[in-house]
Amino acid sequence: MVKKILVVDDNPDIVNMLKAYLSGEGFQVVTASNGQKALHVARSEKPDCIVLDMMMPKMRGDEFIRVYSAESDTPILVLTAKVDETDKVLGLELGADDYVTKPFSPRELSARIKALIRRSVKSQTESEIYRSADITLDKLGHLVEIAGQPVDLTPSEFDLLAVLISTPGRTYSRTELLESLGESTYLESFDRTVDVHIHNLREKIEPDPANPIYIQTVYGTGYRFARERK
Repeated sequence: MVKKILVVDDNPDIVNMLKAYLSGEGFQVVTASNGQKALHVARSEKPDCIVLDMMMPKMRGDEFIRVYSAESDTPILVLTAKVDETDKVLGLELGADDYVTKPFSPRELSARIKALIRRSVKSQTESEIYRSADITLDKLGHLVEIAGQPVDLTPSEFDLLAVLISTPGRTYSRTELLESLGESTYLESFDRTVDVHIHNLREKIEPDPANPIYIQTVYGTGYRFARERK
């Protein structure tokens, strides 16, 4: 089945280049030139992945992410012209799953899109259900509940929680967690990627995110999901 990509950028040269390249890679490509139009297209076309410029007219990328992530778990890859870490972290904090800094390689962008789609499809076809403490994670249904109440997670947050909750007490390094997201090849230079996703997860699942009881930090190593207390 052909996967559909929504490319959102107000620069027509970038839009045309990506449409031509991704079409050549076998994707169906739809486009939008501003955030408001992107929201309309995303709702009507239901893409498998969104490539989103952060700096756009009418509705900025961060506002698009905030609105659309509340409606859909479609993976979002952010395009940013900024080289400072702040803009990259902002996209991830708002719910994006990956980022690329302009100028970028179309080949690398395509590889990242494919990785995001593989993760999304995989999470929809695996049937495991994990329960620990008050948390239930259903991979097939792509659902997370805490004490019976549903929790909305981005694809990256869901995948990280699935890895951690599958083996409570085991410590995972940041590299292992990046590999579980299919991102280690491209994000080795961005050490905060996992930390940002873990921070977002704690904000959503921990009773007190400043004093987490589920996702524990193992200083100098990585993270683990706490074993249930007997």
